[in-house]
Formats: sequence, C-alpha cells, structure tokens
Amino acid sequence: MRPRSRTTLVAASLALALAAGPLAAPVFAASGGRPSPAVCADTATPDSQALSAALTGIPADDVTAALVRVGGKGSWHGAAGVRDLRTGAPVLERGRFRAGSVTKLVTVSVVLQLVAEGRLDLDGTVQEYLPGLLTDDFEPVTVRQLLTYTSGLQPGASFGDSTEEMFPHRFETLTPHEVVAAAVAKGPAYTPGSRQTYGNIHYTVLGLLIEKITGDRYAHQAQKRVFDPLGMRGSSFPAGPDPRVRGPHNRGYEWIDGELVDVTEWNMSDRWAAGDLISTTADLERLLKGVLGGRAVPPALVKEVLTTPFEGARYGMALERFTIDGQEIWGKSGSRPGYATGVAATPDLCRTVVFSVNSTDARSQGLALAQRFAFPAFTR
Repeated sequence: MRPRSRTTLVAASLALALAAGPLAAPVFAASGGRPSPAVCADTATPDSQALSAALTGIPADDVTAALVRVGGKGSWHGAAGVRDLRTGAPVLERGRFRAGSVTKLVTVSVVLQLVAEGRLDLDGTVQEYLPGLLTDDFEPVTVRQLLTYTSGLQPGASFGDSTEEMFPHRFETLTPHEVVAAAVAKGPAYTPGSRQTYGNIHYTVLGLLIEKITGDRYAHQAQKRVFDPLGMRGSSFPAGPDPRVRGPHNRGYEWIDGELVDVTEWNMSDRWAAGDLISTTADLERLLKGVLGGRAVPPALVKEVLTTPFEGARYGMALERFTIDGQEIWGKSGSRPGYATGVAATPDLCRTVVFSVNSTDARSQGLALAQRFAFPAFTR
C-alpha cells in the first residue's frame, strides 16, 4: 500500500467504519449442500476456509466492503465490511453495485439472440449493418470480430485514463456516438481479425448495432431479452446520464490526491453497452448460468462464446479463458471507480463464483482481487 496523507475527516470516517465493521470474521457467511448432478461428482467443494479468510479484516484501507457468492456443486456466500464509511452501517449482502465490464455478457447475449433469429450474421459486417459509421480507411469489420475484440478499432473518447483524471468530469456526458466517432477518427490499429486487443470500443459499436437492428433502446432490449427471462430483478441500466445507483447499495470510495473520496455518484453513460450495468451478486450468477447454460445465449451458440479466434488468443466472446489447478475456467472482470466485480465458472457450471468488492483502487487491483475472492472457489 503506497503511503498516503489523510484528512482528519477521512481518518475519522475510516476509524468509525473499522470500529463498526467485522475485523475477525465476515458479517455473514454460509455454506450449503445443494444436490449436484452426477457430472459434477469430481468437482471439489469450495474452500470455505480460504473464502472466509478473504473477508476477514474488512473494512480496511484497500477494501471497504466485499460480497462473494459461490455456486455449483455445494454453495457458499459471504459479505463483510460497511455500507457507508460515514455511518458505519453494516454491508448489504444483496446490495446493488456497478458491474463494469461484466456488462459485456449482457451485450453478447442480446447479439447472439439476434443471430439465432436470423437478424444478424456473425460474419456480417459493420459496413453492411451500420453504413457510414466507419470510414473507407477500415477494411470490413465483422460482428464476430467485435465480439472477440479483434476488430482493429482503437479506443474511443474518454475523460481520462485514471480515476484522478476522470473525477472532475464525473457528471459530464459522452454519448456512445461521440465515443465511437473519436475511435473512427484515429483510423484502424491493425487489420481486423489479425490481433486481439481487449477494449470497450468493440462492445460500444455492438450496442449501436443492437439499436439499429431492433429499432429499440439497448437498455430495453437487455431488459426484455436478458433481465426479465432470467429473473434479474436487481439489474438495470441508468437512465442516460443518471449518476445514481438506484436501490439499496454499498457506497464506493477511491483514494484521490491522498484523500478517501466517495465516488458512488458518477455518470457512466460513456461505458453503456460495454460497462454501464448495475446489478447484484445473485443476478450476475443468474446471468453467468444463463450465458453458459443456454438460456441467455441460444444453446447452439454457447460454443461460439467459448471459442477463441486464433491460437494464443485469451478471449472468446466477452469471456476470458484461464486455468486454475488444471481446471478450465471462463471469467470476466469489471471495474468502475469504487467498484470491482468478477464472475467466473467452469464450462459445465459445476462451479461458479461472483464477487463485488468496494475497492479503493478498483482499476489497478483486478488480478489481486480475483486471486483473493474468486480463486479459492476453484482450488482443489
């Protein structure tokens, strides 16, 4: 932890929260023995001891609240920390949070439903579906290449690369069209399909594509096609530039210029179809199971989600492939100021995990948070 100066108010707030919150054990932790299908017989049960240890000592300088939910063979869930540093109110296990780039699982679900309906073709091009969006400098960019981060598009407009840079602009608006126009103006970074470069811009264009094909708002299509069928009642997209997290939630904080600042209210509209989702751990578990289990993504297309575009690529569609203790795992992380989120599962759904952490340095702690709050769910 790098040294930081603290104001009297911030120090007092953290001291209050530390006094009110759990220091030796999570606020709530439970394990269960759901009946498991025979195909999951060899799956190790969650390492509940390691998961409980991950929640111990919260709130702290780096994390003010944490929620973890494990499913599949056996189950485990826990929460620790505080809802609000000023009051010391205990953490809300069912609280809502900004899910960041986990949003991409919603977008891939809608796009693949449109493919199954014959309204889109994975090998159809942006130039065909959104004429005039890309300049003549671009070779044909396919829907598949957008989904797998291989489109060659460069990052679009933003308010900065760090929380400190973005914070003064947190109530300003960048529309998806402005974001994409800035990306297009830079020209292609490489020939489509030749490289894989993770970025929001691919899924921002997919959001525009969804709206063009359906003649409807992206958020409404997400509600109708994903949230409602899966029972994701705690999930939503903000109304345009609305900076609030609607419904019960744990507040987010970040260190900015040496002070711990409340960053809960923030206009995230520039992230849109790539990162504007507000959700809960239970809902993201439903989403993950819906994608891999063939409810959100049409069954015949689930294999496409878990197919990397070429040897050496790390991502399929939205999800990244990695290995823990010899197990193939597919996951997605997301971060917004004050909020870090992750989902992961084995392809057969014998083990799933969702975590939401109110990290005070969310943008840079992704791997460390996954190792702490998610990896124990998969260790043998």
